[in-house]
Amino acid sequence: MKKFFETFVVLTLCFGYSIWSTAIGSNEPSLVKISAKKFEFTPKQVTVKKGIPCIIQLTSEDRTHGFSSPALNLRADIAPGKPTEIKFTPQKAGDYNFFCDVFCGSGHEDMEGKITVIE
Repeated sequence: MKKFFETFVVLTLCFGYSIWSTAIGSNEPSLVKISAKKFEFTPKQVTVKKGIPCIIQLTSEDRTHGFSSPALNLRADIAPGKPTEIKFTPQKAGDYNFFCDVFCGSGHEDMEGKITVIE
């Protein structure tokens, strides 16, 4: 059991809590899944590790949405029924906001979240 925890740490918490998914001691990309629907992202907050490649897998439950994190230079459209992946390697620890940049109706302005990059 100890070997398992030394090899992989996978925490998946939904509904606005953090996700940290990384292979400790390797450069395997961590996978973070984020779902979009009017007018929210789930989860709203994700945590990734500095220097570890990351794949953000985006899905839409209802319509086309956008995903934008200008400070991390990340941008994608999220079409329903088709997962969208963004690959990046975080270079600097900190908190980075993301938001929907495709207008989806009244409430759109509240469709946002945060990526936390830890050391």
